[in-house]
Amino acid sequence: MAFVKADLTLVNYSGNGFHIWHYKSDDAATVIDTAGYFNDASSEMNVGDMIFAHVDADGTPAFGIFAVNANSGGTVDVANIVSFSGSDTD
Repeated sequence: MAFVKADLTLVNYSGNGFHIWHYKSDDAATVIDTAGYFNDASSEMNVGDMIFAHVDADGTPAFGIFAVNANSGGTVDVANIVSFSGSDTD
């Protein structure tokens, strides 16, 4: 699939250029963390922004945070997801 801008929500803006976002997608984390995935939001995202994510929503859902680690010339890149999808042993 591709980035769906309507599924990216600004949660908080600190006033110093730092944003916290939420993004829900049917795409897997490995697709989302590809450089260029968030290019349609490049004018709104800054290096250091955090994206709380609900990924692979239509498959095996996972949850975590992506950090925007590059945004240059309209190309946004995020670091690999830091997972919140721990084991559920009960």
